[in-house]
Amino acid sequence: MISVVFPGQGSQKVGMGSDIFNKFDYVKTIFKNADEILGYKISEIILNGPQHKLNQTTFTQPAIYLVGHTICEVLKNETNFFNNKFGFYAGHSLGEYTALMRAETITFEQGLLLLKNRGEAMQSAVPLGEGGMLAVLGVETEEIKEIINENFSKIRCFLANDNSNGQLILSGKNNELDKFATLLKEKRIKNIKLPVSAPFHCELMESATNVMEKIINQQNLKDPHYHVVSNVTAQPYQNINEIKNLLIKQIESPVRWRESIQYMIAKGTKIFVEIGPGRVLSGLIKRINKDVKVLNIDTLEDIQDIKL
Repeated sequence: MISVVFPGQGSQKVGMGSDIFNKFDYVKTIFKNADEILGYKISEIILNGPQHKLNQTTFTQPAIYLVGHTICEVLKNETNFFNNKFGFYAGHSLGEYTALMRAETITFEQGLLLLKNRGEAMQSAVPLGEGGMLAVLGVETEEIKEIINENFSKIRCFLANDNSNGQLILSGKNNELDKFATLLKEKRIKNIKLPVSAPFHCELMESATNVMEKIINQQNLKDPHYHVVSNVTAQPYQNINEIKNLLIKQIESPVRWRESIQYMIAKGTKIFVEIGPGRVLSGLIKRINKDVKVLNIDTLEDIQDIKL
């Protein structure tokens, strides 16, 4: 069984998608349409940067979604890739919107506007420069939960992503994350600050949840054509109401990526295909289970070389 996954924030880089943009006129048209829908030139930010602007979640979210979509369109038009029967779709954080769009639950325009609103609401929840995320490497989930709980009265940090065996992401205010990083270094636990502009998937996003609850509940959704695995439950969505409820809940809930991959493997997935910028998810999946096959489709060369 083949399952398809779509990346989230942290995968963005200036120039992503430029090779397919330069080669195919219909990709240029998709980028132009996105500019018109959003009301600003996301294409300019994607293709020319600067990187610090692309790293702002207001722009990161629609940018990664747009590039993932255009890669899918090239695969559809230039290859037989979508003739395959897929077991599951899943996306990491904002990547879940790409998964739902490709499963035809939401339209391209719906997803783009939802992520525009989501990015703006998330950035407004914690002012730019005040919050962030910290990757913690080489320790198991339970150990980090214990350290967080033991120190929570002094240092307020939150488990935001359970990504893979030995890779967890924490969220918090930057001053709190700095204190927690020092604490981890004292315990000889490796950690790295991430290039993101807000503390996602934790209670600091409460105001973003309130904004997105109204917007998501107004959406007209369709039943997905594929099983889409939710970040919140690590299980496939059952119906449209659940999709709406869990997309709202996802804003403050940890991304259960490790469990999502384990679920898809347990249900028979032998091959994962990551579609979108970067190779972050491919690396995480191989950490979770080194026996599955993982393919990455990011560039024109990847599209031309794809063999399942």
